[in-house]
Amino acid sequence: MKLKIKFLLIIGLLHCICLVLSFFIFRENKLVFISSEALIILSAILSIGLYNQLIAPLDSLKAGANAIRDRDFNVKFITTGQNEMDELITVYNQMIDELRAERLKQEEQHFFLEKLINTSPTGILIMDYDQQLKQVNPKAADILAAGPETFLVEMISMPAGSSRVIKIGGVKAYKVQKSNFIDRGFARVFIMLEDFTDEIFAAEKNVYGKVIRMMAHEVNNTVGPVNSIINLALGTEELWLPAERAVLKNAMQVAVDRNQNLNHFMRNFADLVKLPAVNKQQIDLVHLLRSVADFMEQKAKENGVIFYLRLPDHSVPLFADVQQMEQALINIVKNGIEAIGREGRLDFELDMDKHCITIADSGAGISEEGKEKLFTPFYSTKKDGQGIGLTMVREILLNHGFDFSLETITPGRTEFRILLR
Repeated sequence: MKLKIKFLLIIGLLHCICLVLSFFIFRENKLVFISSEALIILSAILSIGLYNQLIAPLDSLKAGANAIRDRDFNVKFITTGQNEMDELITVYNQMIDELRAERLKQEEQHFFLEKLINTSPTGILIMDYDQQLKQVNPKAADILAAGPETFLVEMISMPAGSSRVIKIGGVKAYKVQKSNFIDRGFARVFIMLEDFTDEIFAAEKNVYGKVIRMMAHEVNNTVGPVNSIINLALGTEELWLPAERAVLKNAMQVAVDRNQNLNHFMRNFADLVKLPAVNKQQIDLVHLLRSVADFMEQKAKENGVIFYLRLPDHSVPLFADVQQMEQALINIVKNGIEAIGREGRLDFELDMDKHCITIADSGAGISEEGKEKLFTPFYSTKKDGQGIGLTMVREILLNHGFDFSLETITPGRTEFRILLR
């Protein structure tokens, strides 16, 4: 039963009792009866006034409670002139002002945080209470779209509070940090993805550049004078007149040839360091791919490798450095042929919708160890490999601003993709 009804029942009962008692006075003294009736009427009027004064704060409290429940912090009350009521109204209005200011502050912070998350160059993924993906900012969406499906699974399986570097396609490297925050008393997980590719490549280039320059300097300073002395001796005919010195002459000629090979070996490394700036001009991409296929066809035939070209019949314009792009494509095709070994196929594809070049080989694929070390300078799985072919390809494509990847899609198909965007 509501408080208002209880109050009305008590007031009504008391006045009814007074009316009954006054009836007994009517027989004895009519004047007193009339006076008592007047008092009862006055009491009823005063009770109604008191009722209104007591119930009004309750109505105000109810209206205020409904406003708070509806999160409407704009409802305020004006003073009534009654001290008790005005004190209650003052406290309520102060509370509403503070709640409205706090909500405005939280909304501004929430808006700022949402804006910060959406425009952040760092990928951010936020999970719900059940560890399901709840929110992904645009940068993280781009990273997940470019990476394999296992990338997300690998991140979610990481323990909270940990961090690690994960590579995608042997090229892109991301620092993954997993942590949590408290939301309404419960822990929620968020993951941050930071692209470390440029920093890693810059650090690698700085290190191997210094090493190569030092090696080239020492080799040139040593090989040059040695070859000069040996050639001078080989040119002095009287030294080789005795027949028994022919073996020594041949050995010295072999030494000269070996020194020349060493010079050629070092020039390959120096070319990587001295790669010139990109000179972009409009070229025909289809013509470039066909010319690279024609150039490498003889080597492919020697290994029993067949080329399959799926290229448009019309020309496709591309702004690029024709010499550098040609060198990069030759290295890619050469690696594909060597990965096949004997008897296989190499596919050249140009997808105009995706603006993507794909060169796929039917080799054995990339090992688990190789995935982590792809495009690493001086790393090679070949017996006589120098480990600079893919590194040069990486430098050329990065200088052109092209995204690329190398991965085994299915057994018997490894794809090198170049996104021309």
